[in-house]
Amino acid sequence: MKKKRIVIAEDHKILRQGLCSLLTMCDEFEVVGEAGDGMSAIRTINETHPDLVLLDLNMPKMNGIAVIKQIKQQFPETKILALTMYSQEDYILEVFNSGGDGYCLKSSGREDLMMGIKTVLSGKYYISPEISEIVLEGYLESRKIKKKSSFEILTKREKEVLKLVGEGYQNKEIAEYLYISPKTVEKHRANIMRKLNLHNASELTVYAIEKGLVIKK
Repeated sequence: MKKKRIVIAEDHKILRQGLCSLLTMCDEFEVVGEAGDGMSAIRTINETHPDLVLLDLNMPKMNGIAVIKQIKQQFPETKILALTMYSQEDYILEVFNSGGDGYCLKSSGREDLMMGIKTVLSGKYYISPEISEIVLEGYLESRKIKKKSSFEILTKREKEVLKLVGEGYQNKEIAEYLYISPKTVEKHRANIMRKLNLHNASELTVYAIEKGLVIKK
């Protein structure tokens, strides 16, 4: 089996050497380059074309986020696993928004690092288990905020239509109740789904219940 080529970009030499020793012990990996700063990382990756880059975020000359953006522009197929001490949500999101494929804490064990490398190389995203809850909580909170703000931009008529859809009425029945045409009801429904990023009557019903427009029986 062909070995996966890896570049290690880490400004602390002793940690870089430790990672190199750890990876060379595995028959499936080959360390093809090392770098102690962001600029050297870019140059080394350009020269070696690795399958994966283990990347520290806090490096001199060019930080890890800037490296991720540049590498993903030049070599979009190269996988990037951030290896860092930062567990804050904004760092995590910035890595993935910049094109990163995985996020692993330096405080994690050998098993976590190996799992991260293998997961990212398989084409999937990876986050250290100890910070996955942070990401989930942030996602759920942002979803609540988004839904709240989206509801506020619905017009009075759209809220009336949403309530009736949630109560199970069809377009024709809603049209008769509101003294408007079925086509107008259809247009209102389309606008509601677009504004709320919902896709069918079931999702509209659940949303109407969540917002208190419909009492769940």
